[in-house]
Amino acid sequence: MPRAVVLLSGGLDSATTLAIARADGYECHALSVDYGQRHRAELKAAARVAALLGAASYRELPLPIGAFGGSALTDPSIDVPEHGGDGIPVTYVPARNTILLSVALGLAEVLDADAIVIGVNAVDYSGYPDCRPEFIDAFQQLAEVATKQGVEGRSVHIEAPLIGMTKAEIVRRGTELGVDYSVTVSCYRADDEGRACGRCDACRLRSEGFRAAGIDDPTRYLRE
Repeated sequence: MPRAVVLLSGGLDSATTLAIARADGYECHALSVDYGQRHRAELKAAARVAALLGAASYRELPLPIGAFGGSALTDPSIDVPEHGGDGIPVTYVPARNTILLSVALGLAEVLDADAIVIGVNAVDYSGYPDCRPEFIDAFQQLAEVATKQGVEGRSVHIEAPLIGMTKAEIVRRGTELGVDYSVTVSCYRADDEGRACGRCDACRLRSEGFRAAGIDDPTRYLRE
């Protein structure tokens, strides 16, 4: 069975990504990174998702890039906006996906994995530069020249199965694959119990996805 390292944040997209990788026949090794997020609820959700979707292993790596600041997701002095606005929003974490893919690449080499699977999306998303196809293509080129696997001609493949899907399509696909979205946490301002604010950009995109998909939203909100 081919192996894949699956980056798992605990949110809707990454849970769907894990389910897709498993359906594609991969032995899935889930990896979450504690990079200094404002809350740990999403990391707790990631562990739940990994267990429910049958990951072969689950690792949580502490890597506190949030100490640099520069993002509303890591710096409590920067307010999380309720609307993304124009341009790249302050919820963008500098170089986050570059760093996440880099540590996943290291684990993939140790496991002799065939793929790294990441749940980035470039359709219904917040406009982050490291969620675009150009970024994935560039990292694929890096993997081919920067690793032992790559120079030996068997480079790990970077897969982004959600990159061209709408949020509604993602929700429908995950539902088909049996993802329990009630255990996932997408909110930028979730409380310790994982309840969502219902107002941030992540909540808006998530709720609109369920509505467009015609599927009941199982998200637990703070107002409930």
